[in-house]
Amino acid sequence: MPKIGDIQLPDFPLLLAPMEDVSDPPFRALCKENGADVVYTEFISSEGLIRDAAKSTMKLDIYEAERPVGIQIFGANLDSMLKSVEIVEQTKPDIIDINFGCPVKKVVSKGAGAGILKDIDLMVSLTEAMVKHTKLPITVKTRLGWDHDSIKIVEVAERLQDVGIKAISIHGRTRAQMYKGNADWEPIAQVKNNPRMHIPVFGNGDVNTPERAMEMRDQYGLDGAMIGRASIGYPWFFREVKHYFEHGTHMAKPTMEERVKVARRHLEMSIAWKGEHLGVFETRRHYTNYFKGIPNFKEYRMKMVTSDDAQGVYDALDEVLDKFGDYSFA
Repeated sequence: MPKIGDIQLPDFPLLLAPMEDVSDPPFRALCKENGADVVYTEFISSEGLIRDAAKSTMKLDIYEAERPVGIQIFGANLDSMLKSVEIVEQTKPDIIDINFGCPVKKVVSKGAGAGILKDIDLMVSLTEAMVKHTKLPITVKTRLGWDHDSIKIVEVAERLQDVGIKAISIHGRTRAQMYKGNADWEPIAQVKNNPRMHIPVFGNGDVNTPERAMEMRDQYGLDGAMIGRASIGYPWFFREVKHYFEHGTHMAKPTMEERVKVARRHLEMSIAWKGEHLGVFETRRHYTNYFKGIPNFKEYRMKMVTSDDAQGVYDALDEVLDKFGDYSFA
């Protein structure tokens, strides 16, 4: 069974990916309750942290119930990254993760995230300095390479392992692909099959059904799956994968009553954590998936995503339960 440093994980753990404006404490709590084995925070700017930017420092909030939890940081300046490690350590996470994979232009243009894939030597030296600067296990999340012609992920993973990282999560796309096309897990398997590798290798990208998770485990031989988009507005995905692994069958989909109850609780926790305005606004992106596939639902979804106050959303949820309570999810 895989370990990250001294953290013992179950066989083929499921990890919640760090997602901007998604992987906040309320959502991480819901995923944890539904079977996520390791959760990661949204990625946090090292420059924002050392400037004490409110949005960055708020992302450091972690709760005992979510452990093991990793705080993910990004940046390309060594001094800033080392200072941010010191700030992060004070919140006592279990893991510090470095983001070398974010493809977004505003991050890449500063040489951070996937931008560092253009300079592997810098990527390795930055990682080594951070490993030496903390007693917490350092992990890395990255992509296959900058573009199709520069995929050197087997070498990159080996070099990062050699400077002391404790696990690596690899998204099966290049930066050039962004989120388009299909994720290619074959190069991730090549990393895992490298006889010199001994740290866990987790796969990420397009794990959107229990069957795909099983394929990642059995066909590609990876150590675990990092799950992102499939869990947005659907924290039950983790328990569905585990049920499929154990029984070989699909468990019943959550009922309308359960969906409304969890959506309501999600909003309540978000408001408690960041206030009504932000709580209402940032929970909107989840509603489409909470109620995906219901015919003639647009009117109710629009109420949820356009309401500026919590009561408007709660009223819409009550209407949904009243009108669609008997709806059966296939």
